[in-house]
Amino acid sequence: MVLKLYNTLTRKKEVFKPLKGKNVGVYTCGPTVYWYQHIGNLRSYVFPDILKRVLKIEGYKVKHVINITDVGHLTSDADEGEDKMEKAAKKEGKSAKDISNYYFNVFKEDLNKINVLSPDYWTKATEHIKEQIELIKKLENKGYTYETSDGIYFDTSKFPRYEDLARLDVKGLKAGKRIDVGEKKNKTDFALWKFSSSDSEGKRQQEWDSPWGVGFPGWHIECSAMSMKYLGDSFDIHTGGIDHIPIHHTNEIAQSEAATGKPFVKYWLHGEWLTHKGEKISKSKGGLYTLSELEKEGYSALDLRYFFLSAHYRKQIDFSLHSLDYAKNSLNRLKGIISKLDKTKKANNKSVNSAFKQFMTYFEDDLNAPRALSYMWEILRDDRLGDSEKYELVLRFDEIFGLDLEKEEKIKIPKEISELIKKRERARKEKDFVTADKIRDKINKAGFVVEDSGKDFVVKKN
Repeated sequence: MVLKLYNTLTRKKEVFKPLKGKNVGVYTCGPTVYWYQHIGNLRSYVFPDILKRVLKIEGYKVKHVINITDVGHLTSDADEGEDKMEKAAKKEGKSAKDISNYYFNVFKEDLNKINVLSPDYWTKATEHIKEQIELIKKLENKGYTYETSDGIYFDTSKFPRYEDLARLDVKGLKAGKRIDVGEKKNKTDFALWKFSSSDSEGKRQQEWDSPWGVGFPGWHIECSAMSMKYLGDSFDIHTGGIDHIPIHHTNEIAQSEAATGKPFVKYWLHGEWLTHKGEKISKSKGGLYTLSELEKEGYSALDLRYFFLSAHYRKQIDFSLHSLDYAKNSLNRLKGIISKLDKTKKANNKSVNSAFKQFMTYFEDDLNAPRALSYMWEILRDDRLGDSEKYELVLRFDEIFGLDLEKEEKIKIPKEISELIKKRERARKEKDFVTADKIRDKINKAGFVVEDSGKDFVVKKN
């Protein structure tokens, strides 16, 4: 089996070859925890989860890190504006630490609901200030930094490969229309350390002493410092959304490789946007839905996961409640088929292994989840396979899909629905099927389905 991944750095699929035998280091850019994560954010964590599950099944030992940005992410990518954490703290009248802890816990709960495996390390920027300062000192000693009135900046003109990841036209940015760069030497230069304001009214909650004065780290330096602490100067895979390519990840590469003189990351994987009516879903536009809001609408976290799996991670997918309804119905139908499979006979291992090998070829082709999902449906409809083979395969498939296909959804049945079910059962026992059917229609209109199976029945959400 050969795993191929699309590497943003080279713009092509490459055969995956880890740097150290069967050990794989993976770093995923995590959230800035100043507000709830919307469903567009959550999509960025499902494809690294699929990647990790595939790697583990193929025998790799994975060390996974997700960072938590709880300081230094300004409201502008141009190193201007207010720190998002400080702004949220003022808005809610709480400490920045309380804000970050609350939204971090909500985020972890969302990932747990959507069956994203926990990383080996959750790394907070505020808990790694020392590492960030040490990295900036390395860059300073090598001549990559300069000071302005508001901070310490990285001089991108001294890093000749700066434009490689994003294929930036750096000369074009400098030439042509006049660009206001303030005290920056180059438009692409970025802050490594920002000085705290001397204005008492603008005093920050989060600031630290440093060799350059009291202040706080820039957004980009945290990812380099923390990823290299836990995964080494060079590691295998870095994941994130495509919006990180032109600035955040480009800056990570520059500062990391300038500091160490070594290649930073071998494979860069980026997920496409979740869109709504053709436009990117973002916090600045309201975020559309959070997971908890969808749950209040009657959808489960795994309905959303199924929806995400229906599109390749490098393809945009347009969200609508209609599309989510389709995913929900597909998942319910899938679980219904699986629940009816005869599991008593022993499966034919040769047939199972052959089908599973075919299944894995789709994930080995740059994590092609939608094709693998389609193949599972083909397997369930294949008359050449018995129920035991189908059931065994579904269980193995779900080690990657993470859809809890074997678990029956536990639903809370309202008292009035329970009364209708009892009346319907009495009508059925009395062979009054007309009345039983009318009651069943009432149950359906209330959002529930009664499925009869001989003398028994199962109640599900519609």
